[in-house]
Amino acid sequence: MKLQTVPARQGALWVRQGFQVFFKQPMAFAALFAAFMFAVFVFALVPVVGTLLVLALLPLVSLGFMIASRMALAGEFATPRVFVDPLRAPRPQAIAMVQLGLAYAAATFLIMFLSDQVDGGAFEALMDAMPGAQTAPQAMADKLAEPGLWLGLMLRLGLASLLSVPFWHAPALVFWDGHGFAKALFSSTVACWRNRGAFTIYSLVWFGLVMAVGAGGSLVFGLLGQAQLFALAAVPMSLLFTTVFYASLYATFADCFSADGTPEPAP
Repeated sequence: MKLQTVPARQGALWVRQGFQVFFKQPMAFAALFAAFMFAVFVFALVPVVGTLLVLALLPLVSLGFMIASRMALAGEFATPRVFVDPLRAPRPQAIAMVQLGLAYAAATFLIMFLSDQVDGGAFEALMDAMPGAQTAPQAMADKLAEPGLWLGLMLRLGLASLLSVPFWHAPALVFWDGHGFAKALFSSTVACWRNRGAFTIYSLVWFGLVMAVGAGGSLVFGLLGQAQLFALAAVPMSLLFTTVFYASLYATFADCFSADGTPEPAP
């Protein structure tokens, strides 16, 4: 595959293409995301090991959605089989996929460990308090004021963003171009760097879209006197945006790497 450089404005088109691909087969993509969430729920029942398995599966999940988007563009119907097909690839590619999963899980655990050392467990305590509807406002305010919380949060976000760079295209490069583990990580890093303008716009558009919908929804429900219902409405919207985000991943790959016979994303 040939590495390409695209203009920064292409990042906004990737988001639009994600919505276009999603609405070609909304039920199929919803089923894929539901299958993924079910797997997360099942693995979460197993302490520690379950979390490790979920993290290790994320590169495979992103590739599965790329395969589904490619199928949708070709007029084919995507099924949860897309999450299994990469592991049925020739042995070297299957091994590389397993290596990517294990490396991603290990790196994520390292990020979590380092961040916990920085914030002294403040972030974990905050997360534990979030599900409790009876948590007193003052208690929540105290947790938000914990020393090191925001530094730990920024460290998590920063390191997670850096980690996403080598793993962004790596699964697709292994599956479609037969890259080995190390070569896939390197090629993905180079592609993200050369197209950093487009990826910056891509990230900003997603951030702006989420913030705009959140602020708009909060305002509308507030004017209707039903502010408490906004949390309920936010759940399906967040699920929709997450699914569309995964559906947009193929557009980022197809624009950064070209190959004969690879369907182009929707214009």
